[in-house]
Amino acid sequence: MLDYNDPKLWAGLNKPEIETKDADVVIFGMAYDGSVSFRSGAKEAPDSLRNITYTITPTTEEFKSFEDLKLKDLGNVYGKTRDEIFKNAEILTTNLVKEGTFFIMIGGDHSVTIPIQRGIDKGLSEPFGIVHIDAHFDLCNDIDGDVLSHGSTERRALELKNINGIEDIFFLGIRSVEMDELDFMKNNNVNVISSKELSNIGPTEAVNRVKKELGHLKNIYLTIDIDCLDPAYAAGTGTPQFGGLNSRELLTILEGLFDLPIIGLDIVEVAPSLDPGLTSLFAARKLVTEVCGYVYEKKFL
Repeated sequence: MLDYNDPKLWAGLNKPEIETKDADVVIFGMAYDGSVSFRSGAKEAPDSLRNITYTITPTTEEFKSFEDLKLKDLGNVYGKTRDEIFKNAEILTTNLVKEGTFFIMIGGDHSVTIPIQRGIDKGLSEPFGIVHIDAHFDLCNDIDGDVLSHGSTERRALELKNINGIEDIFFLGIRSVEMDELDFMKNNNVNVISSKELSNIGPTEAVNRVKKELGHLKNIYLTIDIDCLDPAYAAGTGTPQFGGLNSRELLTILEGLFDLPIIGLDIVEVAPSLDPGLTSLFAARKLVTEVCGYVYEKKFL
């Protein structure tokens, strides 16, 4: 059984003895995929990801070390029902935000972002923005009557007191849309750079546009659905869409976004059992590793 207190986790950076307020990065998982509309398997991701962090080094792709980073793994958020899991995640996130502690949540299907964004909303006393990197908008009011579905993530965000409106959410990599989302877009000016447009303008220009729209905000949350990547780079996910970002585009976007005041992020919809090659899982590991490097550089260098 996986030991979340093992100091060898996360490239040997896990420090279970410290308080969350003393950590540079807190990681927790949400092993829940009961809100999917297609293929399940994302609940396996948090522990599967942890299991492939023992053999890596605390270094970035630019050959920089972050071996002094203080990381604390809180394990997974549990509950007997979805409501209980979501409530516990919301409370945890609220506390981390109030502490000013940077956090990474590993999902789980994309519905698990809903309580995280609710927790951020309660933890802040000022507006925040969201960068949503995904193949899908997740702006459906509901899917088959479920208003907490993995396709309703950002529709629920629009109900938060510290989200001023759709103008404070920016969508990147989108290449699929539902009919009610089309109706929503007719009446709302949505900030979006589709996967096709991003390929044409390049990731650096895409980041510049995000900065232009959200740069006035002091707090930005980043949610990454692994299906933003083309299935060639991340096959293990519930609702893959052809024509997505490539790995270099995503890494360039991620690096550029850390010029903004990112307070936390999640990586969701990684479904290891749907891909024997574990491409999505290793993509997620790379994203977490680079983010740890960005956090360390911003804080100490």
